[in-house]
Amino acid sequence: MVHEHRVLTAPQIARLAFSTLRSAQRRLRTLHQHAVLDSFRPLVQTGSAPEHYTLGPAGAALLAAHTGCELPHLGWRPTATGRIAYSPSLGHDVGVNELLTHLAARPRHHPGSGLTLWLSERSCARRWDDMIRPDAYAHWHDLPSTTESPHQLPFFLEYDTGTQPLARVEAKLDGYAAFATSTGTHPVLLIHTRTASRDRSIRHRLAQPARDLGLRVATSSLDFTTDTPWGPWWAPLEPAARRTTLTALATHWTGLTSAAGLEPTDADTALTLPVPPLPPTAQTS
Repeated sequence: MVHEHRVLTAPQIARLAFSTLRSAQRRLRTLHQHAVLDSFRPLVQTGSAPEHYTLGPAGAALLAAHTGCELPHLGWRPTATGRIAYSPSLGHDVGVNELLTHLAARPRHHPGSGLTLWLSERSCARRWDDMIRPDAYAHWHDLPSTTESPHQLPFFLEYDTGTQPLARVEAKLDGYAAFATSTGTHPVLLIHTRTASRDRSIRHRLAQPARDLGLRVATSSLDFTTDTPWGPWWAPLEPAARRTTLTALATHWTGLTSAAGLEPTDADTALTLPVPPLPPTAQTS
């Protein structure tokens, strides 16, 4: 998971694979001591950032052995941690993983809902780089009650940090429309922004093009979603649309289907594809 998603913070890893943050930190320190993981803590203007973890040299060797490939073919370099730590996209990458790890960990507190599939940006690029390059692709699954059928929302995620001109964001819609036309599949496109004001700007700019292209699009922002991104924070890109939940979006449009090309590629392994099983329910410390 750490290699596939480039960088994960200690709280994100705890959310995915541990019952408490403290137990996660103990294990992560041990893995760091054995060079399975590398780590850094970026400087922030206020307070302190959590420890950020990347794949270390021993971890890269283990992963290469597990997948049966040579280390250079894994895409890992000894300078990987430094490049990630000082990359302008660090905040973007951490933001994507923050949103998705909250969704993946949802079953801990609400059995029956959560992610049944989560493909990273790398995994998406291996499949669809000739047409689209989303920040993630996932399936949100929810069983509202024992008397209802399960709801599934297949979606692409575009995580917008506000650094790209609106024209460039708009241009991405053509790729998603071409993908839908060529594959005959219709996942939702979720666009998540940092602020409510950016969300309003994107909605104003993209509403008509999205309608013209027949795309199913919903938007939200960190001002709304915080640590409950499954909640009633997502607004379909339609006139007078009200914000609703991911589960409700699954039935808002007709004809939603999973994306084409989900079959594992040669580069996919058991370590990268599944959402990891959650530990027993516990209070996160």
